Amino acid sequence: MKKLALYAFCLLFIAAGVGHYILSDFFIAAMPEWVPFRPAIVYISGIMEILLAIGLLMKRTRERTGILIAAFLVLVFPVNIYMALSSENYDLPAVALWLRLPLQFLLVWWVLKVRK
Repeated sequence: MKKLALYAFCLLFIAAGVGHYILSDFFIAAMPEWVPFRPAIVYISGIMEILLAIGLLMKRTRERTGILIAAFLVLVFPVNIYMALSSENYDLPAVALWLRLPLQFLLVWWVLKVRK
């Protein structure tokens, strides 16, 4: 069951990373206008998500990578808050953006569990 949880998390994180390229306009718009180099940040964070997921798959790097992913999820949390507070700017239900906030903590818990 733990392997399944690990693979599911990695698949989710790879899909999120790929999403940064497929839905780049959405991810760029998710950041406040005053943030410089928004497209570059979106593309770099997409690459990071893919590489971190691969690192989590490898037993030798799993422990450290899991901690890095947890830190990454905490670092991007302000973007989720920004989106929830400015939900009128997105073509998504406001409730979905607010429900995404506790989901981030679930993802942190999940990755910390599968990293061991």
